[in-house]
This record gives sequence, structure tokens and C-alpha cells, in this order.
Amino acid sequence: QVDLVESGGNLVQAGGSLRLSCAASGRTFSSYAMGWFRQAPGKEREFVAAISRSGGNTYVTDSAKGRFTISRDNAKNTVYLQMNSLEPEDTAVYYCAAKMASPLGSRVYRGYDEYDYWGQGTQVTVSS
Repeated sequence: QVDLVESGGNLVQAGGSLRLSCAASGRTFSSYAMGWFRQAPGKEREFVAAISRSGGNTYVTDSAKGRFTISRDNAKNTVYLQMNSLEPEDTAVYYCAAKMASPLGSRVYRGYDEYDYWGQGTQVTVSS
């Protein structure tokens, strides 16, 4: 069992930056691959970025490549999403998710249904 709490969402102007944080409870954070998803009003939840257990492998969705960076600090039980050059289209509730992952390999997960635990979300609003 792991509890996830996101923070860092805010109202920002287009072109601005935000850093989202997701703090995890428990002592086994490094056993989990992590991901960020977002959901805009009236739309389905979509994948944003993922990171492997160790942090050695990451993946960012095409629409955010070059603007968003995912990272983690296993000593602090926290995963981050650095978002630069924000656009109004990035407006959404952002969720972090955790998946228990094999210690072999450095896989990342992009499917919504692959994750075991979810946070409550944090609102990001980008004004034009």
C-alpha cells in the first residue's frame, strides 16, 4: 500500500513554469515505477510522463517533450514533474500514480490501467 499526495499546482500564465511534486508514504518507494497523468474537463485521463524505479529511464509524451521533465528522489520518497513553456492546452488536473515494478530492468509504464495507486490530483491552470 502506498499513499500519494500531489502538490504544486497553480494558476500560471502561458510560457510560465511549474514544478509538481508527488510525495509517497511508506518505506518501499523505490519499488515503484511512477507516472504522471492529466485530465482536462470533458476529456479522458491521458498519460504525461513516466519514470522507472531507479530513475534511470524516463518517458515523456510527445506533446510535452522538450518542455516537461520527470524526475524522482528515492531518498525523499518524491517524484517531480517540471513543466516549462506551459500552454493553455496543459490546463488539467494532474495525477501521479505508482506501480509495483520488477527490480529487473528499468521499465516505464504508459497505460492508465497499469498503475496500482493514484493520488488525488492537483489543478494546473494556464491562462493565455
